[in-house]
Amino acid sequence: MKNIKRSLIALFAMLAISCNVEDVQDRPVIEGVDSPVLTAPTSGAAYVLKPENAAAQAERFTWKSANFSGDVQITYSVEIDKKGNEFKTPQVIGSVVSENQVSVTVETMNKAALALKATPFAPAEYEARVSAVTGNMAPMYSNVIGLVLTPYTTENPKLWVPGGYAAASGYPKDWDPASSPQLSASGFGKVDFEGYVNFAGAGEYKFTSFPEWKGEFGEGATAGTLDPKGANLKMTAAGYYRIEVDTEKLTYKTTATSWGIVGDATPGAWDNSTAMTYDAAAKVWKITVDLVGGKEMKFRANNNWDVNMGDTGANGSLEYGGDNIKVATAGNYTITLDLSSPRNYKYTVTKN
Repeated sequence: MKNIKRSLIALFAMLAISCNVEDVQDRPVIEGVDSPVLTAPTSGAAYVLKPENAAAQAERFTWKSANFSGDVQITYSVEIDKKGNEFKTPQVIGSVVSENQVSVTVETMNKAALALKATPFAPAEYEARVSAVTGNMAPMYSNVIGLVLTPYTTENPKLWVPGGYAAASGYPKDWDPASSPQLSASGFGKVDFEGYVNFAGAGEYKFTSFPEWKGEFGEGATAGTLDPKGANLKMTAAGYYRIEVDTEKLTYKTTATSWGIVGDATPGAWDNSTAMTYDAAAKVWKITVDLVGGKEMKFRANNNWDVNMGDTGANGSLEYGGDNIKVATAGNYTITLDLSSPRNYKYTVTKN
């Protein structure tokens, strides 16, 4: 009986081995044979992307199928990267399974360009390719084509204020647009720029339309005017300046400001501002003061009402001429005023 059992076990083992060998021999070998071939668009295609067309198709990418020597499911992805970057930071703008085309919207293409640090409204060169992947195999890549993209932004336009004053005034570097303080327009497509910049002393500066030396504005022929080819602008005295620029009229205005709090909750009531102190490292105005409960306050510049800010909506954001800020209970408070982010002015009132 034992011999019969041993024989049966041996027989089943041989059958199992035989079946496994046959399965392996019959199984198709999956390997990359032919890469996909990108057939559209043609190299050099240019796209001026616009926000009003965000949902529209920017391009339909098409390609010839990859060959993995078998009937397998293939995932295709269209990638773009900056020209010359060798796809070290590719952005995927479309992906499909076992198909030979993908439609890419204006918005998708624009987001990819911005993710690659594109400068809005400025054309730049990119490269595109298609990757093909199946299972755990390494991807195969198509031919590479060149594209020219002009992306957009719906954010408020900005101006940068680089100059020789910066390092001494609490900003990272002199004459470095990327790290310099900014001015902001009132909305998308607007040309009225505003912001606040600290000057620790007299100094020279310019305006740039980008965080680099492009779209410059310098001194115009007469006071208060700008010229794209003009010399450096000059700030003649130290101060914390409100700067206003109109890039269409090519004019600018600087107003030295010294900020304080005012209101029946403050020591000076509604007649006299209680002065705040500017902290260049933190880039905020500060004061520690006793406030009266159940009363109100505002921020104002230069101890007059020409420039004042309140909080319409009681949401921590400030607006010119906004509503009075209510002080619920009496006590000693630390108050900050942050004007470092143009047109996004904030404050805090913290009881000590």
